[in-house]
Amino acid sequence: MTVYDAIVLAGGAAKRLGGADKPGVRVGGRALLDRVLGVCVDAGATVVVGGRRPTMRPVTWTREVPAGGGPLAALGAGMRHTSAESVLVLSADLPFLGEATVGSLLAAAATGAHEGALCTDPAGREQPLVAVYRAEPLRRELALLATEHGSLAGLPLRLLTAELDLVRVEAGPLASFDCDTWEDIAAARARIREHGTVLDEWINAVKDELGIELDVDTGVLLDLARDAAHGVARPAAPLTTFLVGYAAAKASSGASPEAAAEAVAEATRKATALALRWEDEAGSGNGAGTP
Repeated sequence: MTVYDAIVLAGGAAKRLGGADKPGVRVGGRALLDRVLGVCVDAGATVVVGGRRPTMRPVTWTREVPAGGGPLAALGAGMRHTSAESVLVLSADLPFLGEATVGSLLAAAATGAHEGALCTDPAGREQPLVAVYRAEPLRRELALLATEHGSLAGLPLRLLTAELDLVRVEAGPLASFDCDTWEDIAAARARIREHGTVLDEWINAVKDELGIELDVDTGVLLDLARDAAHGVARPAAPLTTFLVGYAAAKASSGASPEAAAEAVAEATRKATALALRWEDEAGSGNGAGTP
């Protein structure tokens, strides 16, 4: 796995949102910043450039100088707190960025053939704040720009990307979807409730809220709830899934997330078998000879 640090840019005036605290705006019950932090949990260090706030996991905080000095000034401030050879750079308003896109960027940059990798959207537009940069050339170009212009404040990102040899990585239509307006926020909130994604979004939100790092097989748990509802009684569904979680927690206390996931799977198998036995008894009646 590629060793990297992450910088998340969470400043800016959010003028198109009427000056609202954009990183704190919630989509699917989670702050935009927390959604972005969730896709880079493997980073060695995570630096957030912006105002301090509660977050889903510990980060290093810093601010650009001057405050509101723009993305290059923020990037320069963040780089002072990183040490890895590769740096993942993200904006804090990407509600649909996934781990798969981050992995593709890290893999493309890790070949060493280029000085980094940046995401492009389906229209071919470059996304320099969804990118992985090799730290040495990034530091070099930031220093040169600061020397040439007197500071990094107010400079556009294109001055940086024009000087770096970057490979382009195509991503899905939502990977670089950012929330600049209230219309964008409304569209994001509506999209996560679509039938094909709402359960995954909800499970991820619950895990973040409860501080759980666990891969949940949603399909298996839904099957268990169905079997309990059909084979026993409808109220048995939520009660059974709660008891499965409790049993798994006891069985895996102090263990790794992988062991906890296996404990959930084992408890689910046992409870499913029990629910099916209840259903078999109901189907066969109360006659003698029922096994």
